[in-house]
Amino acid sequence: MRAIWVTRFDYRRPEDVRRIVDDCADAGFDTLIFQVRGNATAFYRSSFEPRAGELEGADPEWDPLQEACELAHARGLELHAWANVVTAWWGLEPPRDPAQVCNARPEWLWYDQQGRLQPRVERFYVNLNPCLPEVRTYLAVVLGEIAARYPVDGLHLDYLRFPNEAPVIPAGSGLDYPRDARTLELYRGASGKHPDEDPAAWDAWRTECVTELLREIRTSAKATRPGLVLSAAVGPSAEAARAHHFQDTRGWLAEGLLDAAFPMNYARTLAAFEERLEPWIALAGPWTLVPGLRIDLAAPEVHEAQLESARAASGNFCLFAYAALFDSTNVQIASQDEAARLERAERRARALPFLRAIAREDR
Repeated sequence: MRAIWVTRFDYRRPEDVRRIVDDCADAGFDTLIFQVRGNATAFYRSSFEPRAGELEGADPEWDPLQEACELAHARGLELHAWANVVTAWWGLEPPRDPAQVCNARPEWLWYDQQGRLQPRVERFYVNLNPCLPEVRTYLAVVLGEIAARYPVDGLHLDYLRFPNEAPVIPAGSGLDYPRDARTLELYRGASGKHPDEDPAAWDAWRTECVTELLREIRTSAKATRPGLVLSAAVGPSAEAARAHHFQDTRGWLAEGLLDAAFPMNYARTLAAFEERLEPWIALAGPWTLVPGLRIDLAAPEVHEAQLESARAASGNFCLFAYAALFDSTNVQIASQDEAARLERAERRARALPFLRAIAREDR
């Protein structure tokens, strides 16, 4: 797999999707990880969530995911629909649409020990509570519809964890989520305890809730498309992701819940990349390892060496991200100064021949 992540910020009109598919096919990629759900709004026809506000001004009949599938398949690429899972909203301004889940189901969000709703923080998400069975059912149905309705080759899950890093939970604040009355009731029913009585047990229960969410998503997605590749973007250290974000990737793989794991191994040196990669190689099993690497953190020769290391270890790689190589509608890219645009052009000029050479080798 020679894959690349394409964010929801990289397209707004049909011509953007056509350009993305052509750019990626011409560069030698064979798989697009194409984001269609970021904060409980849809870049496709959803029966459950409102259309993404980023598509305002585009033809309301235009279906980005359907078009991306058709164009990718016409160029011989696989298309994996990328969905953020527990994220409910992004940004300081609240959603305007009354049907958006933050407005329609505020009780599904995170509340702390004092009953306060998780505040919105710039450039971070507010989140759905995966400890609630009704939230897990909702997410499984929402994501299962993508598999049922679209000819996707895979469903790629992101934010399948507790996004509880600072500043969501500031260091030393003592904040803990979710502490709403219903979650505490469910936990007491399962354990007979209050979270403060046994913090390790509380963490283990929250970890199991995330795993149960994955089980339900897998059942829903595979029901209509059993050959679909179910994958997840996961933390570069499985141990750290479990300890801090209740993401039990090792357990998921042992249980056969994922067909592929994409560790987000965003390192600035080859040594750090390989140190993080080694434990994943040792986990070898009936699943596919796709090392993820970020292509704009270091000199081109460093990322080329990392990419070759990923291929030697697994035969696969996934680059983050499209906008690091190509011009994009992403406002962070569109607003860049001339020096930044020149740097990206130089990165692209160096990377494309290298990527195309790899594609020729794989053929």
